[in-house]
Amino acid sequence: MRKEAHGNDMARKLQTIGFDADDTLWHNERFFKLTQDRFEALLSDHAETDLLHDRLIAAERRNIGHYGFGVKGFVLSMIETAIEVTDGAVPGHVIQQILNAGQDMLAHPIELLPHAQSTVEALADSHRLLLITKGDLLHQERKLAQSGLGDLFDDVAIVSDKTVETYRRVFTAQSGGAEAAMMVGNSMRSDVVPAVEAGSWGVHVPHDLEWDLEKADAPVSPRFRAIGDLGDLPPLVSEIG
Repeated sequence: MRKEAHGNDMARKLQTIGFDADDTLWHNERFFKLTQDRFEALLSDHAETDLLHDRLIAAERRNIGHYGFGVKGFVLSMIETAIEVTDGAVPGHVIQQILNAGQDMLAHPIELLPHAQSTVEALADSHRLLLITKGDLLHQERKLAQSGLGDLFDDVAIVSDKTVETYRRVFTAQSGGAEAAMMVGNSMRSDVVPAVEAGSWGVHVPHDLEWDLEKADAPVSPRFRAIGDLGDLPPLVSEIG
């Protein structure tokens, strides 16, 4: 990772830019969606699709505090849901297929989203770039390595959750602190709202797929911005100054 200082830092209003990883720089949610479809097909004889969806979301919500974010917690929540909807009679081969689906998710190749590489490259020489992501440590590290973007970031923070306190802690360690920082991501709940509440800029980059637990209303703040895709970020950064 790059460690050199950037010139003219003190003259800029914006000095540090944090990027979310999953569904901001590369595809992720679509693999969860494909696996959930597979899960619902496996249990179609035991429950309707809508019921399975609701039960799985409820299990994920309950289990975040125990398992955190990522594939492993998702797989355990699917297994728990399978046990619930079958009253404990879920066949062993179904459990095995759920485990296999989780292993497939952990092994899926990284596919960058449009403009991800060019945008990160364009901003890397003028600003300090941080990757701020949550999820399983080993899986996130592997995805970053495979993305080819790792050397463009000054630092990486893989956190258990993204809260106001998280952004204050991460950005306070940077020149200019939270007020001179921006967080860019696809999740209102995790990437935008808490960053703005911490005093930073929050930039929403929408993704076609959104996990139910990441939905939130946009903040009402002069430090909130929404862009169509990552290709719009460099002009916005120049505008802020």
